[in-house]
Amino acid sequence: MRVISRKPLREFAVKHPPAKAPLDAWYAEACRADWASFADVKARYGSADVVAGNRVIFNIGGNKYRLIAKLAYKSRTLYVRFVGTHAEYDKTDAETI
Repeated sequence: MRVISRKPLREFAVKHPPAKAPLDAWYAEACRADWASFADVKARYGSADVVAGNRVIFNIGGNKYRLIAKLAYKSRTLYVRFVGTHAEYDKTDAETI
């Protein structure tokens, strides 16, 4: 997958240093992935959830953090829309972010 963009991951890791290693691992794996559908994502990330607009919610770092990405399966592009703590995630609307 082509991941756009890594900047929010880096910015979040600066604020939350324990998140750096799990975010880096997720990023590396997402870049190598070739997901053609949510079923492909779910096969690798069993806890992933899908919401409207092909947005996928990933649990990061043992479920300490949440990442929302919009996936364009046809073009194999993943857009990072949100990364945050559970408290921050609870204040977002995953379907429109």
